[in-house]
Amino acid sequence: MSKALRFGRDGTFKIVQFTDTEFAAEDAAEARMADMMLRILEAERPNLVVFTGDVICSAGHSDPAGAFRRACAVPERARIPWAAVFGNHDAEGTITREQLHVMQLTYPYNCAMPDPPGVHGSGNFVRTVLGQDGQAAAALYFLDSGSYSPLEYGRLGFYDWIRRDQIDWYARESYRLTADNHGKPLPALAFFHIPLPEYNDVWDFNVCYGERGGPFSCAPWVNSGMFAAMIEQGDVIGTFAGHDHSHDYWGDWYGIRLCYGRTTRDAYLDRAFLPGARVAVLREGERRFDTWLHLADGTVLRDQPRHEPVGRAPDIGAWGIRDQARKEITRAKDEPR
Repeated sequence: MSKALRFGRDGTFKIVQFTDTEFAAEDAAEARMADMMLRILEAERPNLVVFTGDVICSAGHSDPAGAFRRACAVPERARIPWAAVFGNHDAEGTITREQLHVMQLTYPYNCAMPDPPGVHGSGNFVRTVLGQDGQAAAALYFLDSGSYSPLEYGRLGFYDWIRRDQIDWYARESYRLTADNHGKPLPALAFFHIPLPEYNDVWDFNVCYGERGGPFSCAPWVNSGMFAAMIEQGDVIGTFAGHDHSHDYWGDWYGIRLCYGRTTRDAYLDRAFLPGARVAVLREGERRFDTWLHLADGTVLRDQPRHEPVGRAPDIGAWGIRDQARKEITRAKDEPR
């Protein structure tokens, strides 16, 4: 879709984030989820819908393309511009993320862009949001955070990371937009599936709001420097990830608000954790945004519970299970044979 994204007459631009929808089997549960998504869109009436990865669960399913078409049908039916980035479950089966990206580009309301040449992954693009004067007033970055660590068998993590050439691409785009804006960085948001390692840092060492349904966030063990690049560029004010189904918190880390979405499918927990969506609202001319959760039962959760930092447990470490895995390896080596 070539139509420009614009701030509304009230000076706002609203985004609904769906994450980990995992369309797969065309069954009653999936139909209920799609109906819930449409209800949220009808209530919120956003300017943009963003899927932050694991749009489908392709492993073991014979028609992943059909599953993706059912996901795309939700914002298309609502006639709302939309875009998707991909996660670790999207291309585990008989379809690639490159094919999925090409598919999304064919839809009338899709506002993704073709991949830049020579950049790792698929689904790396940037869109600007125009202000009342028709000039770019904000930027939205979309990045492919990959799937699984290419160094997993060398015991260097389980999940992938945003690669160096992607970070270089982001910096070039940021420099270009800043230059076009007379040297002033545009307020920007970034969307990707797998959280950055700093998502663990902000929970452990700063005040956060929301829930973390496990001892750590499943971030990559490799810190490739994406967060540092955003700090250097000075444009991104918020990031939005998925991946961890039982996490929905946000926290400010050195001036960038790191946000989880609310899982749209299922948190797979042994306790109540309603699925839903995260909503974010940018305001033209301001370097801030409001955000809240919209849950399946219609509840709008604007004030999430406050979490005080408690530091980091020695058996977790900065990269989550890395230290636990190291201990298991050491224990195995020390055991008598």
